[in-house]
Amino acid sequence: MDMGTPAAAAAAVAGRRRSRLRPPHRAWLVAAVTFLVLLASAAFRSSLGILLVPIEEDLGWTRADTSLAVSLNLVVYGLAAPFAAALLDRVGVRRTAVGALLLIGAGCLATTVMTAPWQLSALWGAVVGVGTGSVALVFGAIVAGRWFVARRGLVVGVLGAAWATGQLVFLPLLAAVVDAWGWRAASLAVALVCVALLPVVAAVLRDRPADVGLLPYGGTAEDAAPGDGPPSARAAVAHAVTVLREVSRTRPFLLLAGTFFVCGWTTNGIISSHFVPAAHDHGMPATTAAGLLAVVGVFDIVGTIGSGWLTDRVDPRLLLAVYYGLRGLALLAVPSLLGPGVEPPLLVVVALFGLDWVATVPPTVVLCRTAFGPQRGGIVFGWVFAAHMVGAGVAAAASGALRAASGDYTPAWLLAGAVAVTAAAASLVLPRPGPGATRPA
Repeated sequence: MDMGTPAAAAAAVAGRRRSRLRPPHRAWLVAAVTFLVLLASAAFRSSLGILLVPIEEDLGWTRADTSLAVSLNLVVYGLAAPFAAALLDRVGVRRTAVGALLLIGAGCLATTVMTAPWQLSALWGAVVGVGTGSVALVFGAIVAGRWFVARRGLVVGVLGAAWATGQLVFLPLLAAVVDAWGWRAASLAVALVCVALLPVVAAVLRDRPADVGLLPYGGTAEDAAPGDGPPSARAAVAHAVTVLREVSRTRPFLLLAGTFFVCGWTTNGIISSHFVPAAHDHGMPATTAAGLLAVVGVFDIVGTIGSGWLTDRVDPRLLLAVYYGLRGLALLAVPSLLGPGVEPPLLVVVALFGLDWVATVPPTVVLCRTAFGPQRGGIVFGWVFAAHMVGAGVAAAASGALRAASGDYTPAWLLAGAVAVTAAAASLVLPRPGPGATRPA
């Protein structure tokens, strides 16, 4: 047809109009609901830090009593991820999300009537830990892997931003609820949010695009082929352990788990756990320090989404080297910048923390998938994420011990900076990703 004729021009206009009227691919709606689940889950997991002092003052418990719940929550949260990744193939995305929200809601609701410290450890440490760990970064990575081929790195970045932002940005809001109505009101609010999310999750989430007659976004029929999941929940758990045994001695896994161990050390381990008390040592009000952490969460949105976009286009090993290197330099600078007030150089470092906070997630997800294949990649990333949370736990304890031994957090900041620089070097010797891993979307 001659495109210069009036008929051809009219046809072209009609085609563009139909394209504009065509609804967006369901994958974007699934990603949006997954974003909400990850945002809420991360906020719920980190909210215990806001509740500790009010719980201690109200119930007469000691810091040792409540710290056990914090430690257990971190460990269970991390270890739940690889098993949740395996169970996803058996139970499904929607059932996993619904079950996790029910666990979180029930655990938070039950804390409002607890009377003994062991109940906090059981409820928030174990029950909420399993629930939040089941819908953490690994959950988002698997959803992105199933529903997206094009823009996969970008979507992983967006979902990673939800996880990190939920940990930091909502802390001031939860603190305001505690100040106004008490810690029980905050626990009840968490439970109510879980209930409100349940119908949305049930209506929108599906296990795979094929369940609603679709191909993955930007994908082909080959990309839509479902994997052979384990025949039972017990087999799924065994499969997670088998995958760990198979990959645990391989060079790619050791490097990926080791660098992500450092990621947990240098984020949740020292910044989330010790930035506020370290700033307090230098005369900064706790509210000001908490506000700076919220700023980290805001900048993380830009950094993680940007990292997802870059992961679709740049060698993920180079990205990891840059991220860990910049984080190391920022950590090394912290001791000389903390003081009673917030000076411009500290704001620059805080912004850098935010841009770099979970920027490591998209390239790490891609490297797990390309190194171990789409069938094992999600479970492998689950174990790598478990290493992240173990690193966070070790760093939280080590940083506190260094503070107690020296009377100052400077050794802890310097150690964190050193391990970050080491992770930057280790990233450069990771295996090269396979063909297409960074193709433009």
